[in-house]
Amino acid sequence: MLLCCMKTIKDVFLSFHQSLQAVYDSRETEAIALLVLEEITGMSRAKIKAFPENDVPAEAIEKLQYILDELKTGKPVQYILGSTGFYGLTFLVNPAVLIPRPETEELVEWVLSGLKSEVESRKPLSILDIGTGSGCIAISLKKNLPHAQVSAVDISADALHTAKQNAVINDVDVEFILADILEVGKSVSTEDGLLPSTFNIQNSTFDIIISNPPYVTLEDKTLMHQNVTGFEPHTALFVPEHDPLIFYNSIADFSLVFIKKNGYLLFEINENFGEKTIALLQKKGYKNVKLRKDMSGRDRMIMAQLKQ
Repeated sequence: MLLCCMKTIKDVFLSFHQSLQAVYDSRETEAIALLVLEEITGMSRAKIKAFPENDVPAEAIEKLQYILDELKTGKPVQYILGSTGFYGLTFLVNPAVLIPRPETEELVEWVLSGLKSEVESRKPLSILDIGTGSGCIAISLKKNLPHAQVSAVDISADALHTAKQNAVINDVDVEFILADILEVGKSVSTEDGLLPSTFNIQNSTFDIIISNPPYVTLEDKTLMHQNVTGFEPHTALFVPEHDPLIFYNSIADFSLVFIKKNGYLLFEINENFGEKTIALLQKKGYKNVKLRKDMSGRDRMIMAQLKQ
């Protein structure tokens, strides 16, 4: 639809539906159009929905057309807008980092509510987020647990640059470390147990280690939307078909050394490997292993304790 045809809120929704029908279903398109209008015009969602015949400000029309053209390529709206919401906070996002998902918010909530007495009683509380990406987990935990010492690791320097920006935006102090957890995990599982010299970290042990590591298999990839497979960073998504639990195995080995007595390990997981992940953790000596479903009823989170 031409720029001149997007005059009212109703026109914008119609244009988005007509232009994106090959990319998104009608429900997704509706949500995207609402998000974009809210961001570009500054109007509340309630006002957008209540007054569809209202004119869209002239200065917003050209921006809307640009966004619509980008959306037609399959590029995620969060990357186009440059930010997204997570656990009540705002995070910068770009193709160097995964877009934070609602199910990951549930993992954060499990720490804050499920371990409430633990996190309130342990002072100083120390937390490590492995594979931090945008920093959404580490920053959200630090924002809600200001007394905690929070560190975060990622293999990508570009991702850590974004995470550091997000820490500034959200006014929290998080220690960020550039490291490959597969190499680190391999080091601690050997007899000498020596860490790579590049792995410099303030805390020697942690009360909580949490991670949303790569877990998407090549089979899963065939079922995923092009706005994920075509734009989000593959190193943060995919695992070898022959070893889908490679990151869980490495992080579990690392955590055997770096979790404090009676500390906790939490994962977001591939829903197809819940029982296998439980078995892996139990074999390594973790206790009280709990599998939890997300809001959609899928096996999505695991918590385990290291009894020493």
